[in-house]
Amino acid sequence: MNKLAIASLALIVLLSSCTRDRSKPNIQYTPDMYVSIPYDPYGINTIMSDSMVAQTPPMGAIARGKKPFAIPEGLEGYAFAKDSLQSPLKLNDFNLANGKKMYSIYCAICHGTEGDGQGKLVTRGKFLGVPAFIDREVTDGSIYHVIFYGRNIMGAHATLLTEKERWQVVQYVQKLRKK
Repeated sequence: MNKLAIASLALIVLLSSCTRDRSKPNIQYTPDMYVSIPYDPYGINTIMSDSMVAQTPPMGAIARGKKPFAIPEGLEGYAFAKDSLQSPLKLNDFNLANGKKMYSIYCAICHGTEGDGQGKLVTRGKFLGVPAFIDREVTDGSIYHVIFYGRNIMGAHATLLTEKERWQVVQYVQKLRKK
């Protein structure tokens, strides 16, 4: 075929496919793409009997980029962390500044800006018995363990702070203890 016949045929196909007549439907090559089935993400799953279980991670799963904390929760783990765990970060102005920032966000409300146990929640009578850091025999490891798991009425802060931020808070708390 010559080029003119091919061009004419392509023009005829192109013009015949473009129409303003909306009374007849267009051909759908992939109907699932045009008319998809809506699913309610929290609705009843017809395939699995308990759809909420399907949305939880499997037991023992570790989030990408995270490392598990090998020291267990409890008094034995606290004692082990107190004796053996040391901060892997260098003590420098950047780490102390970020530790102070994280401390003021997450810790000062209870422990006070000076670590004296007189934060706003304590002075307003919401919590009683928040310890001052100076009164405690603590090490880097014991502070980190308490930040990770919590202790007594203090909740765990492992999900709120990254590992590096936890160690920076530890450094800042140790600086407050020396004041």
